[in-house]
Amino acid sequence: MTQPPRIFDTGLIARHLARRPDTGDFATDLVLADFEDRLGALIRDFPKALIIGPDAAKLPQTARTASAEIRFERYAAFDGDDDMPPIVGEDFNLIVSLLHLQAINDVPGYLARLRAKLAPDGLLMIAALGGETLTELREAFLSADALVFGGASARVAPMIQVRDAGALLQRAGLALPVADVETHIVRYSSPFALMSELKALGASNPLVDRPRRLASPALLAAAANAYATQDSDPDGRIRATLEIVWLMGWVPHESQQKPLKPGSAKARLGDVLGKA
Repeated sequence: MTQPPRIFDTGLIARHLARRPDTGDFATDLVLADFEDRLGALIRDFPKALIIGPDAAKLPQTARTASAEIRFERYAAFDGDDDMPPIVGEDFNLIVSLLHLQAINDVPGYLARLRAKLAPDGLLMIAALGGETLTELREAFLSADALVFGGASARVAPMIQVRDAGALLQRAGLALPVADVETHIVRYSSPFALMSELKALGASNPLVDRPRRLASPALLAAAANAYATQDSDPDGRIRATLEIVWLMGWVPHESQQKPLKPGSAKARLGDVLGKA
């Protein structure tokens, strides 16, 4: 069986996360607030639930649906070189993965392994950074690399596209798949302020095929200049896109809604429209 290529250095990500200071994390705060709203809209009990994220200590221990309280088992996302943390047990009614999927080497395999841990009619919820995240920074570094080194280097990681998300859920054997996106524009005083915050969050370049030479002052200056030229506001602050892709899918169960069979309709669409 062919192994998928390693795109992300998960060991490096774990080391970056271990070194970051215990400060606020704007991306996690946004995702957790949105997650609370989405979960609160569900009328469902989840007696056995787990949650995965980059920093297990920052994940909620409890949450509420519209009908019941949930208690989570918490797991650190980047625990060693495997895409999947060492989850104990199975037959979970709810599994939540926050800000992990965008750094997975084998996305179909990861989704299939999570699905295998779910009980029938169990729910998988995922939030991941989407493909438009930090697109301004990516373009600025492309311009800077071409100017300083005469070519491009991979300095910002590729991320999942929402158009691919529903198909990935179906491929993992999940029913009633839903994929949507939340886009946020965050502003900073300068490109260097953004780069500094990304480093503090442990979000430095996680790619296996990353440039081995350190970013030179000339490269950073060129990237900052390109960023300020292309994506600054009249007050001098720069914009950064944060795109959060949300995925939901259920393990198939006989109680779930199913599409009607072709030809089972009781009335013709033309007849209905003609009566309007």
